[in-house]
Amino acid sequence: MQFTTFEFIIFFPIVVGLFYAMPKKFRQPWLLVVSYYFYMGWNAKYALLILASTVVTYVGGIVLERLGDDKRKKIFALSACIAVNLGILAFFKYFYFLHDTLSALGSLFGIKISETRLDIVLPVGISFYTFQALGYIIDVYRGNTAAEKNFVRYALFVSFFPQLVAGPIERSGNLIWQLERLGRENVWDFDRVTSGLLTMLWGFFMKLVIADRAAVLVNTVFGVYYMCNGLMLFMGVFMFAIQVYCDFASYSAIAIGAARVLGVELMQNFRAPFFSTSVAELWRRWHISLSSWFKDYVYIPLGGNRCSKPRKSFNTMVTFVLSGLWHGASWHYVFWGGLNGAYIVAGDLLRPLKARINNKIGVRSDTLGYRFFQGVCTFFLFMFSLIFFRADTVKDGFYYIQRMLGRFDIWSLFNESVYNFGLDRKEFVVLFIGVIVLLIVDAFYVIRGKFFAELVKGQCLAVQYVVTITILVMIIACGVYGEGYDASQFIYFQF
Repeated sequence: MQFTTFEFIIFFPIVVGLFYAMPKKFRQPWLLVVSYYFYMGWNAKYALLILASTVVTYVGGIVLERLGDDKRKKIFALSACIAVNLGILAFFKYFYFLHDTLSALGSLFGIKISETRLDIVLPVGISFYTFQALGYIIDVYRGNTAAEKNFVRYALFVSFFPQLVAGPIERSGNLIWQLERLGRENVWDFDRVTSGLLTMLWGFFMKLVIADRAAVLVNTVFGVYYMCNGLMLFMGVFMFAIQVYCDFASYSAIAIGAARVLGVELMQNFRAPFFSTSVAELWRRWHISLSSWFKDYVYIPLGGNRCSKPRKSFNTMVTFVLSGLWHGASWHYVFWGGLNGAYIVAGDLLRPLKARINNKIGVRSDTLGYRFFQGVCTFFLFMFSLIFFRADTVKDGFYYIQRMLGRFDIWSLFNESVYNFGLDRKEFVVLFIGVIVLLIVDAFYVIRGKFFAELVKGQCLAVQYVVTITILVMIIACGVYGEGYDASQFIYFQF
């Protein structure tokens, strides 16, 4: 089930209404049932994979706690849990990637590997719930969290429907105690519920008004990039940066808002990333739940930054390459991850040189103009990397760049040829207004530290109504849906 479907519009009020109407002791089982129903709306049989991951890590957590200080046995139990979960993930997500890679390597040495293809369908959200379960079992091993004995509560932790298929990837230390509280406390709070609904409304605005509209142009340009001039190729990747941000941030916003309505506070996943002044800062603001997961469970165990410069650079590159591989079973995702890692390594190594040059020529790094320049450079570096994220292959990405830089025609802005890529003048105006609204909201977060819902609720009642109604009208009047429209799947569903 998708958030942007009519089914969800019916499903969610029923879930919330019965949740608050029923006795507290039934709330956790109720949410567990509806979470599995929510997932089974996509493919019922793959709910067994969530159940398998849940059972393995639930039992593993209890075993780890009972083993006490027996480190050797604990390492074995942890390794077994990780192997089972990553084995399931590898089979469904990386089987063809590994098969094709081995076939290519084998052909170099005259070894032929069977080309038999299996009928494997990638389960929606498998990377998200697998990493959430792995984070729990690692935390139990480290002693950072106690093993959860209540199976229903733990199963709900793994499958909680708002963030089940596209995050945020929650930590046991933040989510399990909140789920436990649902069974003993009255969690109804009018302000929190309205805040959750406003957050969901903002998510729907980002998805239906901005992301899906930008997707029309992006899909057209990338579909015929070999025929486009440089300006359209630039516009295509610029809009893809907007699309991927709004698409994923919108899912996170709807998930956070839906959970808040139910009395649960999920972690923030995006914090105005396009206002970052370095790629390293951008990744502290972008997909925070995944970035922090890789930091805590990959980067720090490798040695983090408490080591030599070369080792720190190596740790960064390994972490980002694995992050790229997490995003998809293809070399262009690996290249995209490695490129972002290279940005951060280069920035770290060149920081002393940059400081000396600034001092030499008298540049003040604390000025608004300098920070704006850094922000623009950061955005364009990230946007450049997204070419490889969106392209089908690394080779296609390089060809895209070659055409973009070599065939730039500024005059196509004035001959209306831009309207041949899926969006007419009216649609461009709506998209432009949507992006301006997005930037204003993110700017207020940077200035005041308040997200959309907090910002709106901090105004007088009249302004609250005006803003809410305006956003709602824009969603209804300008949302990309209607007859003949197949609601765009959230981009991160494929991960």
